[in-house]
Amino acid sequence: MAHLYQELNPPLLYVDKKSGFTPEKWAEAIKVTCTVYVGNLAFFTREEQIYELFSKCGDVKKVVMGLNRHQKVPCGFCFVEYFKHEQAELAVNLLNKISFDDRIIRVDLDAGYSKGREYGRGETGGQWRDDFREDVDPARGGKGGGLLKRIEGMPGRQVYRGTKRKDHGRFGAAENEATTSVP
Repeated sequence: MAHLYQELNPPLLYVDKKSGFTPEKWAEAIKVTCTVYVGNLAFFTREEQIYELFSKCGDVKKVVMGLNRHQKVPCGFCFVEYFKHEQAELAVNLLNKISFDDRIIRVDLDAGYSKGREYGRGETGGQWRDDFREDVDPARGGKGGGLLKRIEGMPGRQVYRGTKRKDHGRFGAAENEATTSVP
């Protein structure tokens, strides 16, 4: 019966845009990968904790902690490599969306770790999502970077704002302001 749910609601496939893979090539790599991406980790989560949790799904070959590319400190993600694809699949099925260090973690199959992917790609050196976050999250380094607000304040910059209604959004318009197009 579970297969019906999976067919009606297929998981969204993450594709690392900097990998150079097309979505099709990425999907092929996912079918045989032994690597999982783990996201939404607390910045204080240690490599040993990752080994302990993920070894419940099989023998862990390697853990690569995500680092802020400027400060070389953990920034909330890692890659876990197993010896077998089935172990990676089991990790996704059992550990995705569980609470770990008081955070709901994300576990996805990944096409594989390559040199340089351990560094955050955000403007501040961490993950880009933390650059946009405006709330205070002590487990992820405190206050977010507020990048969206800074961009909105720049002269001549327009920010696309879509809504959950899946309308087509608007560029830089206030909530009740008419949107005009620029030639």
